Amino acid sequence: MMTNQQVLSTYEAMQALTASMVVAASNEEWDQLDSLEQQISAHVQRLQANEEKVVLEKEGRLRKVALIRQMLEDDRKIRDLTMPWMAQLSKLISSTGTERRLANAYSV
Repeated sequence: MMTNQQVLSTYEAMQALTASMVVAASNEEWDQLDSLEQQISAHVQRLQANEEKVVLEKEGRLRKVALIRQMLEDDRKIRDLTMPWMAQLSKLISSTGTERRLANAYSV
């Protein structure tokens, strides 16, 4: 079971990771972005397994809400940065698939 402080520390660590993800996405460091996302996932799993037993006092709840809001803002920034890259990747994959089908259709 996690303590109140461990829960808040986990949320603080997750917020720091999302801030790092914004930087990684800004610099187009996709492998780093993936690594950071995996670290956040580990924190989420830990919270899911233990957090429901923890009751935060008012200050703790307010801090948790502030951290979640910052993570959501960072997530929006990350999506804004990654969507053009994802669209370009999707277009490239689609184009490659079309080229392959044409080559197969007209190969001798």
